Amino acid sequence: MLKGEAATEQCVIIENVNFLNNADIDGRNLPPAGAPNVMMAAGGTQLDKILEADTIDVWQFHVDWKNPANTKVTGPEKIRVAPYHYLCDGQLTNCVPQPGTDRRLDAQGDKIMARLVYRRIGNRESIVAVHSVNTTAGGGGVRWYEFRIEKDRTVRLHQQGTYASDGLFRWMASPAIDRLGNIGIGYSFGGPSTFAGQRFAARLASDPPGQLTLGESVLVEGEDAQTVMRWEDYTQTAIDPTDDCTIWYVGDYIKKGAASYSSRIGAFRLPGCR
Repeated sequence: MLKGEAATEQCVIIENVNFLNNADIDGRNLPPAGAPNVMMAAGGTQLDKILEADTIDVWQFHVDWKNPANTKVTGPEKIRVAPYHYLCDGQLTNCVPQPGTDRRLDAQGDKIMARLVYRRIGNRESIVAVHSVNTTAGGGGVRWYEFRIEKDRTVRLHQQGTYASDGLFRWMASPAIDRLGNIGIGYSFGGPSTFAGQRFAARLASDPPGQLTLGESVLVEGEDAQTVMRWEDYTQTAIDPTDDCTIWYVGDYIKKGAASYSSRIGAFRLPGCR
């Protein structure tokens, strides 16, 4: 396909899955030859009114392009994590408040968000996942996980955390892993007195587990309220291939008096990565 040659497609139907995400590679180091792709979904299911869980569900997808009969999906393996409740009970809900209006924004709280990030550093294989959860302070937080893949392809939880430094809303996040194993996460930010905008937090690979120690940086502040419920569909990070360190991030905000959203693109580089 990358060469412009004829391509084929294989399809596997998986029943009763809650928004499945395929792992996406950061960096140039590929997984071991023949390794299946890892796919993940949040536990629970909004359609069945199961709005909380204490697992992340994992599938492994092996594709055989020469012999499609050998293609298979295994799972789900349910990996125990800290209990969580979907932010505002899931998607298509009036969730995040805005100043000066009763219109609230959708938070897509029922799913693992883009991207589900894979990074191989030497023989270490990591996957970072994020989703949006209710917080005890009454706002929304970014729940994030780093998983490790063992030699037998078993996926295990390495660390986890919920970034919610106050009672405001942080949601619709997107993570990246630089070449040193540092983790950066961009996300939407807003609340009753703050128009929705975009922020970024991060951690170094050497930091204590479960913490985004590098605080919160502002990419763009919102200037006005959005008049419809649906906020974005997702935000997005990407690693710059020229240095394998710079993390690009894009998300939306509303300019003062604007009828529709604008997008802001920014770049971040974490300490020590050059």
